[in-house]
Amino acid sequence: MSEVNVKKGLDGVVVDETSISKVMPDINSLVYRGYPVQDLAENCNFEEVAYVLWNGELPNKSQLAEFSKKERSLRGISKNLTQVIQSFNKECHPMDSIRTAVSYLGTEDSNHWDNDGDEKMNRAINLLAKIPTMIAADFRTKKGQDIIAPDPHLSFSENFFKMCFGEVPAKEVVKAFDVSLILYAEHSFNASTFTTRVITSTMSDMYSAVVGGIGALKGPLHGGANEQVMHMMKEIDDPDKAESWMLQALKDKRKVMGFGHRVYKNGDSRVPTMKKYAQKMADVTGQQKWMLMYDRLEKVMVEQKNIHPNLDFPAGPAYYMMGFEIDFFTPVFVMARITGWAAHIIEQANNNRLIRPLSAYTGHGERKVKALADR
Repeated sequence: MSEVNVKKGLDGVVVDETSISKVMPDINSLVYRGYPVQDLAENCNFEEVAYVLWNGELPNKSQLAEFSKKERSLRGISKNLTQVIQSFNKECHPMDSIRTAVSYLGTEDSNHWDNDGDEKMNRAINLLAKIPTMIAADFRTKKGQDIIAPDPHLSFSENFFKMCFGEVPAKEVVKAFDVSLILYAEHSFNASTFTTRVITSTMSDMYSAVVGGIGALKGPLHGGANEQVMHMMKEIDDPDKAESWMLQALKDKRKVMGFGHRVYKNGDSRVPTMKKYAQKMADVTGQQKWMLMYDRLEKVMVEQKNIHPNLDFPAGPAYYMMGFEIDFFTPVFVMARITGWAAHIIEQANNNRLIRPLSAYTGHGERKVKALADR
């Protein structure tokens, strides 16, 4: 048997082409449709970024108004779906809730096999509009509170805060949240996005692909890392203990979440922007200890291992300071990444070939089956 060069985890393997985004590790940059993500975060709202990911160009005022009007009109969910969410085990992880809710949403679309261009886009914006409503309904239900209906007069981020907390916070908080959604929206062929493309390549429907993406994103080596970052910070609790904690963790070869990235080798290009807005959250809420802890943990990791933070490291404490429970951090990630997933699902479907890689077999050679009496 000839030797096969197996690329574990598809490391370094180029499997397809895309025009949606590009991670450029050599210059430490990420672009959506050619636009640097840090520029989008500073100058656009999340709705504009959703539009550019799906349409290739930033919207003008009338295009954005039409897009926002349609998204806002679709935010409501059915009574049946609301009851399904309320029936979930209160102890289940919110990622299990949103995965199941999206699957149920698919049962309400009797036309889900229709995959022409307009239908795919309609389905995408329907998911964009309803996923925050489903997450907020689960958020309130788990706390024993009444569900708050979506408000079509509020922006995407303002509406989510209103549905979760009953009010819209200070504009600095809304901006920081919007920035996080923009930074999380898309990241090329990551594990969850590739999952959605694999499912789409079978000519399955968008809901199935998104459910698969949610399942992949749940894992702590992917989207769930932002939750683990905050659990770690709460375990340490005191900035003065951060350095010794990190040194001991490295000595014990403990997996420290929020550091390192398969693609970026010199630091995640999204981190400086997210750290800036996490610091703004600390300034607004007075919770400076998390950012003091951030700096000390980062310093030790970089000095000892030359490993830099990824986006999950500043996003975790930022969401915590906004008031979200830790296990809702990754569902918020879903709210953002539905834009990237939908863009890739549409791109895959428009130029499809079944994704079916090969494997290198390392098991037994051919052998005879003995009858049960002879075994």
